[in-house]
Amino acid sequence: MSAIQHAFRPEPISVPSSPAVGAFGKRPHVTIRGLSKRFDKAVIYDNFDLDIPRGELISVFGPNGCGKSTLINMIAGLIPVDAGQILFDGMLLSEIKFGYVFQNYREALFPWMRAFDNISYPLKMMKVPAAERKARTEKLVAHLGVKLDLNKYPYQMSGGQQQLVSIMRALIVEPEILFLDEPFSALDYEMTLFMREQLQKLFMETGTTTVLVSHDLEEAVYLADRVLLLSRYPARVADFVQYDGVRPRTDATLSEPDFVRTKAHCLDVFQREVRRS
Repeated sequence: MSAIQHAFRPEPISVPSSPAVGAFGKRPHVTIRGLSKRFDKAVIYDNFDLDIPRGELISVFGPNGCGKSTLINMIAGLIPVDAGQILFDGMLLSEIKFGYVFQNYREALFPWMRAFDNISYPLKMMKVPAAERKARTEKLVAHLGVKLDLNKYPYQMSGGQQQLVSIMRALIVEPEILFLDEPFSALDYEMTLFMREQLQKLFMETGTTTVLVSHDLEEAVYLADRVLLLSRYPARVADFVQYDGVRPRTDATLSEPDFVRTKAHCLDVFQREVRRS
């Protein structure tokens, strides 16, 4: 499966339409209403509602097994919902372009293709002519200022470089929304720091609505405009915390009072939810 394609397109279920203006003072980019999902006897989501604002980087954080990855996988159509509706500016998933970056970068890339061809592959699937594919890929790489040898095969690249190629492959279609499922968790610490810097740069360059699942609270706050804190399942929104730290964020950000305060608040909410279980 490519980074931009999904396996399921669940039929929409009739629910009340979303408000023209959400809780953020503007029309939400993604509107979730009445979302329900069960795995065997475990009810992961039950009549769950959420609005995701446009043009922001949202980190999703919560206790282990609370349904963080399940949430973005349902939004991206990778697994079917049991009930509810997910709309993108009033449209269905099949009517928009999106990108998805998987946690396991080693399996996400095609090992027999050079990095350049991996990046342009979604355009090939869209039947874009070869000359245009080449031009668009070169333009993206130049625009982002990426310094990589794209003639290399994935096995010739470091983990961080492979994941950067995965992210560029997701961006090549100019997605309206980008999903990342714990994209740095398989990387060592040095590569993780590098990729956090790269993701910030990509986000600042493109302004693409981005939803990032993270298992690291410091990372979740550091990267986000808002942190979506989930409870244990059946998941509910424990808090949706805004963080206005100036970008690009650096090592100095970690000691700034607003960052420390926001992280402490998120930790308090997280611990409260863990104690409730």
